[in-house]
Amino acid sequence: MNPILAAILSFIIPGLGQAIEGDVKKGVIFLIIFIALYVVGMLIFRGWVVSIIRIIFRIYAAYDAYMMAQ
Repeated sequence: MNPILAAILSFIIPGLGQAIEGDVKKGVIFLIIFIALYVVGMLIFRGWVVSIIRIIFRIYAAYDAYMMAQ
């Protein structure tokens, strides 16, 4: 798969790029972490703090998918 496409897919839905590249377990773990960050952000912390963490996590997921696709 094209590394840039894998990165974009994983940025939109964390774990999707990893799953498409064949590492479904890692993709599911990334998706669960992203959902957990969303829930924690809604329940405990201020929205902007968790939003920053989620953006950083999305960037990492995209980077990881890009590296896997190379």
